[in-house]
Amino acid sequence: MSKRNSQEAKRAARDRLRAERERQAKKDKMRRQALVGVAVLAVLAVAGGIFFAVTKLTAPSDWEAAKDQKLVKPANSSGKDGQDIVIGDGKKTVDVYEDLRCPACAQFEQAAGKILVKGAEEDKYKLKVHLGALIDGNLGGDGSKNAISALGAALDVNKDAFRDYKDAMYSSKFHPEESQDKFADDDYLLEVADSVPALKNNAGFKKSLENGTYDKWALAMVEDFKKSEVQGTPTIRIDGKDVDQQQLPAELQKLGVKLTPPKQ
Repeated sequence: MSKRNSQEAKRAARDRLRAERERQAKKDKMRRQALVGVAVLAVLAVAGGIFFAVTKLTAPSDWEAAKDQKLVKPANSSGKDGQDIVIGDGKKTVDVYEDLRCPACAQFEQAAGKILVKGAEEDKYKLKVHLGALIDGNLGGDGSKNAISALGAALDVNKDAFRDYKDAMYSSKFHPEESQDKFADDDYLLEVADSVPALKNNAGFKKSLENGTYDKWALAMVEDFKKSEVQGTPTIRIDGKDVDQQQLPAELQKLGVKLTPPKQ
C-alpha cells in the first residue's frame, strides 16, 4: 500500500470515528433532554396534584357557599326569613321541633303526626313546624339540611305537598337509619318525592331541589331552630310549655282533637 493510500485510510477512519462520536453525543443529549422533560412533567404533575388537593380542601363546601346565596323564601312560608311554617289558624299554638334524620321523630310522626296535622287543619290550634340539623352536627353529613331544603321546594308548591312529603320522609318505607345520611343524596330525595302526587314529575320542584334554591332558607331554619334551645327531638310545646309525648294525647283532647287518624 502506498503512503498516500495509507494516509487516506487513516483519515477516513478518523472521520468515521468522529461521526460516530457526534451521533452518540447527539443521542446522549436527546436522552438527557427527555429525562429532564419527564422529570419536569413529574414535578408539574405533583405540584398540580398538590394544588388541586389544597384547592379542594380550602374550597368552600356547598353548604358553606350557601351562606352567601341570596335568600329565597318558599311560597306559603312566613316570618322575616320565611322560617315560619304554620298550619291552621287556632288561638293556641303547638310548636313541634324535629330533625328529619331523627329516628325518634320518625316514630313520633308515624304514630301521631297525622292526628297533629288534622287538629291544625280543623283550626283547633296553629301548628308551627321547626326543623333543625342536630344529627348533621353530631354524626356528620348534610342530610338534615338537604331534606329541609327539599321540603322548602315542596312548600313552594303548596302546604299539602309539604305535609305529604314530610310524611313520606318520616315513613317506615323511606326513613333511613340514623347513621345513614341518605337524605344528603338528591336522587334519593327525588325518589321519596315520587310517592307524593303533587311532586311526582313536577319539573319546577325537581329544578329547585337539584339547584339548591332553598339551601340558604334551610340554613335560616336551622338557625331559628337553635334559638329555641331544645335539647332533643322531637320536642312539643303548647303555648310555649314543653309537653311530654305521653301527655300529648290528653292535651290534644283538651283542645278538641279526636284521636283518630284521618283515613288515607
